[in-house]
Amino acid sequence: MTERPEAGPSASRADAPGNGAPAPALVVIDPQNIFAAPDSAWGSPMFPAAFANIRRLADAAAGRVLVTRWLPTADRRTSWGEYFAAWPFADKPADDPLYDLVPEARDLSPHPTLDLPTFGKWGAIDRFLSSKGVGSAPVVLTGVSTDCCVISTALAAADAGARITIAADACAGSDPANHAAAIQVMSLYPPQLTVTDTDSALPLLQNPAS
Repeated sequence: MTERPEAGPSASRADAPGNGAPAPALVVIDPQNIFAAPDSAWGSPMFPAAFANIRRLADAAAGRVLVTRWLPTADRRTSWGEYFAAWPFADKPADDPLYDLVPEARDLSPHPTLDLPTFGKWGAIDRFLSSKGVGSAPVVLTGVSTDCCVISTALAAADAGARITIAADACAGSDPANHAAAIQVMSLYPPQLTVTDTDSALPLLQNPAS
């Protein structure tokens, strides 16, 4: 695992809206080749359409963007050993091109990625925001895959009392049915989790004081 605490949105008090509340951040979960490439066993057929919406949200967030990566660095003595035995194509060094960001995601954020060996990324995201004094910042959550790393991040965030808006059409599932099932589960967790779409999430990032 390479967790780089300096990574993430430009989340200083100077970024906060006029009412003193911290400005919302955009989090993009794992936009990597392994989850996006059509020839990958884990490639999502929904990724191109979802990424077009991620780009719109990133443009609106004006630098308040955090990108994560999943890396195959978990301890093989745990159940991750069986996991990688079931998916040997993914059992490669962390610097394999499979784990690179897709080219179109490399300029989403001016900051380094948060690199973790876990499906859920909330702990690292929360630590970063807290280290900047904006631990209560709302988050717009996007990425891939909806039915694995996105939902794992979202449910942990709900338990932590975070304020999360999931832009459903900026998330890509392993397939449309699994995407819909994960969105349905996340919709059961208001007020911590709010499921919406890109058009509705854009004003949160464009006008954080409203």
